[in-house]
Amino acid sequence: MKLRPFLIAIALLLFVAASGAFSQDLKFLNQNRSLFDAHNCYPYEGKWADRIDRALHTGAPVAIEQDLAWYVDKATGKGQIVVSHSEKATGAEPTLRAHFFERVRPFIEDALKKNDRKQWPLIVLHFDFKGKEEPLFRAVWDLLGEYEGWITTAKKGSDPSKLAPFDAKPLLVLTEDSDAQEEVFFKQIPVDSKMRIFGSAHTNRLNASTREERAHLAATTPPESLLSERPTNYRRWWNNSWAIVEEGGQTKASAWTEASNKRLKSIVDHAHKLGFWIRFYTLDGFTQEENQGWDKNYNFGSREAVVARWKAANDAGVDLIATDQYEDLAAFLKKSR
Repeated sequence: MKLRPFLIAIALLLFVAASGAFSQDLKFLNQNRSLFDAHNCYPYEGKWADRIDRALHTGAPVAIEQDLAWYVDKATGKGQIVVSHSEKATGAEPTLRAHFFERVRPFIEDALKKNDRKQWPLIVLHFDFKGKEEPLFRAVWDLLGEYEGWITTAKKGSDPSKLAPFDAKPLLVLTEDSDAQEEVFFKQIPVDSKMRIFGSAHTNRLNASTREERAHLAATTPPESLLSERPTNYRRWWNNSWAIVEEGGQTKASAWTEASNKRLKSIVDHAHKLGFWIRFYTLDGFTQEENQGWDKNYNFGSREAVVARWKAANDAGVDLIATDQYEDLAAFLKKSR
């Protein structure tokens, strides 16, 4: 006797559950549409203090990057989390609490009041840790605990390979691939407790003796050799330099070609097949007169050149596209929908 279709489906579900092969719902992040990611969204030495306001004014959903350092007051010996482009903080930098969390409080509280869970998360908060101190990681974990009611969480199980479903809230917090961070943010928290932050995958090391060889390998290595691990309950996304798409990255790029387009698509498809969201940084195209404190190493050199990459990234399904040109990319993505 043949099994009925629903019995076959149940058998398959049981097999998946038994094997631990759970994967995350990629649609959870902006319904599988590319998301504008506000790169380095904080002031530099007192300049460009309006960046977070500009990012928020582009509308939700939006991703916002905050670089973090640890400042210890010499007089009191007390440390605090500051938003800084440099690991060597001076104390003049804004705190993470004031610069981000209290700045977005009205927005988050309004979202919680409306309770439109289908739209969550509305803000993806991305940490780039400049400081490597364990007290910094622990302070960030504790701070996230104070705002846990705002934050998308997932339960830590006994098996890291089994991905727990997200409990959606307006804010999703991501960090990068540091094993030291994983120790504090995941391994040391009790089973059945809530994870407040999610790390990125490890990109496989490329064996090359020179910078030129590394640049060539980065752009020619098959995607499955760049990333071979699968997502874990903690590691849910993959963060990438553009140099794995075009050799030498932004400053060495020439005209966008169909070969480059296929290369990009193959990388994105591989990440999604494994179950990771994928981010690329940082896609800019500006003249010197247009520069607002942006890194020249991320500059394709013209608006035309960067728009070609924005279009390709959007068409390929890149989940998080980082840029310093906030309003331009946000408008481009809205127009493309």
